Amino acid sequence: MKRVGILTSGGDCPGLNAVIRGAVLSGEQTHGCEFIGFRDGWRGVLEDDTLPLPRSAVRGISRLGGTILGTSRTNPLSETGGHAVVSAAMGRHRLAGLIAIGGEGTLTAARILSDSGINVIGVPKTIDNDLGATDYTFGFDTAVQTATEAIDRLRTTGESHHRCMIAEVMGRNAGWIALHAGMAAGAHAILIPEHRVPLNQIAAWVSSAHDRGRAPLVVVAEAFVPAGQKAPYSPRGLDTFGRPRLGGIAMLLEQQLQEMTGIETRATVLGHIQRGGEPTAFDRVLATRLGMAATRAAAAGGWGTMVSLRGTRISTVDLGVAVGTVKVVPESRYREARELFG
Repeated sequence: MKRVGILTSGGDCPGLNAVIRGAVLSGEQTHGCEFIGFRDGWRGVLEDDTLPLPRSAVRGISRLGGTILGTSRTNPLSETGGHAVVSAAMGRHRLAGLIAIGGEGTLTAARILSDSGINVIGVPKTIDNDLGATDYTFGFDTAVQTATEAIDRLRTTGESHHRCMIAEVMGRNAGWIALHAGMAAGAHAILIPEHRVPLNQIAAWVSSAHDRGRAPLVVVAEAFVPAGQKAPYSPRGLDTFGRPRLGGIAMLLEQQLQEMTGIETRATVLGHIQRGGEPTAFDRVLATRLGMAATRAAAAGGWGTMVSLRGTRISTVDLGVAVGTVKVVPESRYREARELFG
């Protein structure tokens, strides 16, 4: 019987449990696989912190948010990690390979380990939907739905007080959440990292909506950089993978827009609310299919790959391809949305 390890790494995401369930059920029933989980992502691998994953352990978990395995942003390539430590952990548990469920940082580490001879299969996970080798990532649909509901609530309080409301959503490399949630909520301006906009243009959109008797609504991605500025707002330093810890651009815009327009302005950072809660039906189905596909790839010895959604079909791509490109919002999509601004 082939033994496979599973870990969830990086930020939590609606649908993680559905991936685990799909992988375990498919592996146990169809491919004769046995699974163990590593607690808290790569930390569990480095510290040999595991738990068994029989079928009974994954019963009914696909509808649950979060991850039963826990997660962390531990870097397996740190001074306490590396190929030798990961290989030793796999050897102790007689594992044929690992299924690593994560985003850009997790999959980049998985690719490096794969290049050094570790058997790894990646499952793309990011609410940002910015991995270029897959059409959609699970968690994105849930994040957009959550953000849209929150922004709808901000709109009602903005209208009651005749204020401009700014909602900051996640989006490190791409503005997909801001674009979709902003269009769904009828925002008067959507600000994303792919397209820099001068502050005076944002102020003009806000003033235009206000002059028509509307309460202006602005949706901004956390990595948005106004034209003329050099880098995203990141006052909290770097994470364990050396990336800026973003968040707070809405607060800066609140002060600037109020001064420029004279309109009372309030900002709200949605933050981790977007990561939490039960996954939507779309994300549950997609995550389950990706988990099943990862197990199929493991059973077939398809190591060094990532499972991917293309159209409606699940396939596999090389891990090097998976982390080689970022899927950004194209100019045509932003121009389409911009017709509705102001």
